[in-house]
Amino acid sequence: MSIPDNILLKLARLRNQPEIFHSIQGEGKSTGVPSVFVRTSLCNLHCIWCDTDYTWNWIGTKYPHMKDALPDYKKFVKKDWIVECVVEKVAETIARFSCKNIILTGGEPMLQQAALIALSAVLRSKSNDYHFEVETNGTLAPTLAFDAAINQYNVSPKLANSANPRRLREKPVALHFFSASPKANFKFVLAEKSDLEEVLDLVKIYNIAPEKIWLMPEGSSATTLARRRKWLVEICKLHGFRYSDRLHVQIWGAKKGV
Repeated sequence: MSIPDNILLKLARLRNQPEIFHSIQGEGKSTGVPSVFVRTSLCNLHCIWCDTDYTWNWIGTKYPHMKDALPDYKKFVKKDWIVECVVEKVAETIARFSCKNIILTGGEPMLQQAALIALSAVLRSKSNDYHFEVETNGTLAPTLAFDAAINQYNVSPKLANSANPRRLREKPVALHFFSASPKANFKFVLAEKSDLEEVLDLVKIYNIAPEKIWLMPEGSSATTLARRRKWLVEICKLHGFRYSDRLHVQIWGAKKGV
C-alpha cells in the first residue's frame, strides 16, 4: 500500500531513534500482553507526575513537574526529542517484530489521528492480524475513520492530582463517546484515597460501567506502588472496579523504552 510522503508521524526520540519497542503491556485491561509500543510525541495535557515528560515539557514552557526540585532536572529541547517519520518507514520497523498487538501511546496519540490511520492501513495491508490499542487521556473524540481503525481504547482521564485545570482535562463530548463505546475501557490514576471522590463523580456524570474501570496507583518506583496498592485494592473490592498495577515498573523500574 502506498502512502503519500507528506504524511508524517511525530514520534518521541529516545536513545537517538524513534521510540518503537517490543515489550509487554504493563497497565490496565491488557496487562501482560506482548505488544509493540509506538510512542508519539506532543500532548495537550501536562501532568505534574508524567513519566514521559520528554514528549511535551519543552524549554520555554511554564508547566510544573514534580521533578523540578531535583538539581539535575531541566526541561527538554524540543527538536532533540521529536523525530518526524514517514509512515511507511514506521510500519517497516513495526513489521520486523513478530508481535501483532500494537499500542499507540504518547504523549497524546490522538493528536495525530490521520497519520495513525495511515499507519494502521499500511500494516493491515501486510497482515489482517494487527490489533491496535490507543492510550489516550480522553479529551479528544475520534473521527469516524480513526474509530474504524482502532480495536481498543485505553482511556485515562486525568484527575486534579495531575495539576491540569478541569477545563482542559475534562471534555464532555469525548468522555461521553468513550463511555458509550464497546471498545473503550477506563484507567484512573490515584495518588491519595481522597482521589476516589473525583473518580466516582466522573463515573456518575458519564455513566461509566464499573466493569470498564481500572484503578491504578500513581508512582514510578516499586516502593511507592507497594504503599498505595494496599488501600487501592480495597477500594476496587468495595466498588467492583478492576485493579491495575504497573507491571513494567515492577520489572524494570523507571527505565524507558522497555
